[in-house]
Amino acid sequence: MSEKQKINIVRFTKDLRTRDSESLYNAMQEGQPFVAVYIFDDRDFSSLEFGSLKTGRYRAKFLLETINDLKENLKKKNIPFLIKKGKTGDVFSELAERFDIVKIFCQQEWTKEETDRENEIRNVLPSAEWEKSYSQFLIHPLFVSKTMDKVPMLFTAFRQKIEKNLLIRPEFTSENLVYDKSGIEVRCDNVTLGLLGYEEPETDLKTAFPFRGGESEALKRMESYFSETRHLSNYKETRNGLIGTDYSSKFSAWLADGSLSAVSVYHEIKKYEQEFGSNESTYWLVFELLWRDFFRYISMEYKDLIFRKNGISNKPYISENDEKLIRQWKEGTTDSDFINANMLELKNTGWMSNRGRQNVASYFCKILKQDWRIGAAYFEELLIDYDVHSNYGNWMYLAGVGNDNRDRVFNPEKQAEMYDPHQEFIQLWLQK
Repeated sequence: MSEKQKINIVRFTKDLRTRDSESLYNAMQEGQPFVAVYIFDDRDFSSLEFGSLKTGRYRAKFLLETINDLKENLKKKNIPFLIKKGKTGDVFSELAERFDIVKIFCQQEWTKEETDRENEIRNVLPSAEWEKSYSQFLIHPLFVSKTMDKVPMLFTAFRQKIEKNLLIRPEFTSENLVYDKSGIEVRCDNVTLGLLGYEEPETDLKTAFPFRGGESEALKRMESYFSETRHLSNYKETRNGLIGTDYSSKFSAWLADGSLSAVSVYHEIKKYEQEFGSNESTYWLVFELLWRDFFRYISMEYKDLIFRKNGISNKPYISENDEKLIRQWKEGTTDSDFINANMLELKNTGWMSNRGRQNVASYFCKILKQDWRIGAAYFEELLIDYDVHSNYGNWMYLAGVGNDNRDRVFNPEKQAEMYDPHQEFIQLWLQK
């Protein structure tokens, strides 16, 4: 019996890029043959949570586009890329039969499903080393731990402490690195939307997010939003918009699956400021990246409490369970035209503005008085840019069981007057 070949693994999860890829960079420094691996885990495409699928067709399509783009980008570097559909533990069992896996490079995760899958791999490969990166953050945890003993409950306190001596790491540059230990043959599954259980979604021409998945598209969008159109200089004034592609950066979907790095965005903002000048808008996009990090640090601190009904504040949350009201909210047939327009946009495109998200979540929790986790699960299914930390952080926040001690309520009619004064958005989605 021949001895199995020793290899390392770069396990891609929510870091689906080659630019500023710490795992890829580190693996290419090792001098050991390695294989990149991505698994379409069956549980992500079949499981139900509070009546909603874990992944809907819009994000599934975006993810497939992302993986196909990553495949092309890795091919240029001569890196073998194994794409499989199945259960994570089973795929690694198959790999272990063929290879002696020495080390696994991956992104650090801490939420339940992610750690459960990591444990499946550990059961199969108990002696493998792990080298993990915190590449989903803008601000490295080492900087945060030196700056504060505990993550504060309020974002403002977090931001003020962080911004005093803000230090952002440089990007990991692997642009000029080409893998020279080829020869490993891998047989990939031909994963399609149909194989995952979805029909191809129709493109709604009214969508504010007509973009494809993948690092190449993300970098193209960043170039367009920054230097080509200079929309960044007006971001603070336009970010509460509702119609069109350019009222906000639209980076969130690529940031969510890691085909774009928050660190890359930050450094491009700094380059932009040097060339075109800094103002409140250029700062405000960094401000939003800090919000994104804040929810990650909250979920890291409180773990599974972010999924509990009483949230991280452990406040009593009284809710009804009215299936008719929940259905009306999902289908955009409530008593509020502004809520309905936003929910129809979500249902038909997989996208909703930040302003819309705050309003429909507040309406679901405070007006309809339903269990906020049902709303969060529906967002998880529908949103192209779903991100576990931001999604559950924001829903807790608006339900009054998270980081906001004011327990605010949005009045959708007043919000419509402020942000849709001529009812253009309402008419766009409620037109017969």
